[in-house]
Parts: sequence; C-alpha cells; structure tokens
Amino acid sequence: MTDVRVGLLMSRVRVEEKWIISELEKRSIHYEIIDDRTVHFEPENSQPWQQYDVILERSISYARGLYALQLFNRWGIPTVNKAHTAEICGDKIQTTAVLAAAGVPQPRAKVAFTPESALEAIEEMGYPIVLKPVVGSWGRLLAKINDREAAEAILEHKSVLGSYQHSIFYLQEYIAKPGRDIRIFVVDEEPITAMYRVSQHWITNTARGAMGEVCPITPELAEICTKAARAVGGGILAVDVIEHPERGLVINEINHTMEFHTAQPTTGVNIAGMIVDYTLQTARRDVPSFPLMQEVVC
Repeated sequence: MTDVRVGLLMSRVRVEEKWIISELEKRSIHYEIIDDRTVHFEPENSQPWQQYDVILERSISYARGLYALQLFNRWGIPTVNKAHTAEICGDKIQTTAVLAAAGVPQPRAKVAFTPESALEAIEEMGYPIVLKPVVGSWGRLLAKINDREAAEAILEHKSVLGSYQHSIFYLQEYIAKPGRDIRIFVVDEEPITAMYRVSQHWITNTARGAMGEVCPITPELAEICTKAARAVGGGILAVDVIEHPERGLVINEINHTMEFHTAQPTTGVNIAGMIVDYTLQTARRDVPSFPLMQEVVC
C-alpha cells in the first residue's frame, strides 16, 4: 500500500510521533505533517484535503483535533480515530454516559452544575471524593476532597475562575488502588498489550511519575476492554482500568490519542507499528458524517 497518502495531524513531534513517522518511512508510505498550530480550513472547500487517503490525528489539543476530525469526516475522508469516538473519549461525562448505556462497569460518578448542587452530591456520595475536569489529561487539575471544608473551598475556588470548564463539576468515587492501575492498548476492539502504572500516589499517570510494568491480559481484562472500546466506537484506544477492592475491574477513562512512550519499551510491543497498520487499513473506507459540535472547550 505504498500509494496511500497519509496526513499526520499533530501539535508537535513527540517521541510517539517520531516512532510513527519512522514506521511510515520504513514502509515507504507517503505522509505529510499537518501542524494544527498553523493549519486553517475552509469548511465549504474540501478539495485541498482530498489528496489524503486517511488522516491520523495526534493533536495534543482535544478541541483542535476534534474539530479537524469533524471536518474531515464530513468531507468523506477517513480518520483515525473517527470524530464520533474522539468526541466521546475526550469528554468524561459523555464517556461515563456511553459506558453506562453499554453496561460497562465503571466508578460511581455524579455531575453537577453549581457549587451548591455539587456539594450536595459530594455529601451523598461520601468522602473522600475525586473532582475531575470534564476535559483534560495527564492527571492535571484532579482533586481528592477529604472533608466538607475542603469541598467548600475547592468548589468556591473553581466557581470564580471564570472558565466554562470549571463550572461543570464531575465527581467520581475515590477508589483505594493497590498502588497501581492498568492501561490496555486496544486496536480495532482487540487488546494488543497492557501495562501496570505503578505509583504510591493516588494519581497513577505516567505523566505524574508512575512507573510502567508489564501486565498480562487476562480473559476478564480483554472482555471488559473490548466492550468499552466497542461502546465508544472502536479505533485505536488506551483503556484505563482500576482494580476496585469490592467490584473488581472497572473502566476509569478511555483515551483516543494516547501516549505510549512508556508502554512500547516496557512491553516490547511495537505500538507505533500497529497504529500505522490500522491507519493503512482504514484508508478510504466509508465513514459516516457527524454534525459539527456547537462548542468545545480547550
């Protein structure tokens, strides 16, 4: 498939993008980097973009990546991942709602729109509680709230920040992890590899210092991750799983433009190569059209 033309939408060239580019060059695949910091689109004119058989989206910004994917999909250009999947995975409320509809186990969660209703929800759930931004990554802006005084202070602080994102309160039960969580990489609804993210801190993101260790993919783990991936529309995903002390495996989050700088060397699995394989398989498949969202918060 050396005649396939790949558009690589990205914000900057991180180690993951270097590995992906290396895989494309090994296979003599024609690719072009589309820098989301400098690119501009004319929604009524898709012609400049019809040269690409597929777009691989690797934007750091959720909003930039999502709007670009929506345009590409409306123009009939295949993308990895689809705009529909990105829209769900990048928004914790949508992810929670979709997983709930599919019957996928996940932590208990509540959503509130005012500090007063958020405080009432927290009191009903009980302390400690985890407050998360609706849109965000790398374990940033998470807060573990241990008592009412802390809840009142944090909710008041967020309410005066002036950002739309801070006025939506996504509350999740605090789960006492066994010093780790699990990240499973899924391609086309099939788990390909997994790693434990080990940390003594309650936030177990590698971006916050967690260490990676190989995790065997058990039938139970494969089943829950496949079900979660199917619920959000499939594609190339990283599914984050928590081992709940009473309920067993629960899905915490699903990432649609995941990093894998720790997972690839830790597991020895060529994740970049599998991403390229899937991207080439996706080239010029039929893709459904989705309406543009009215608003996305960066």
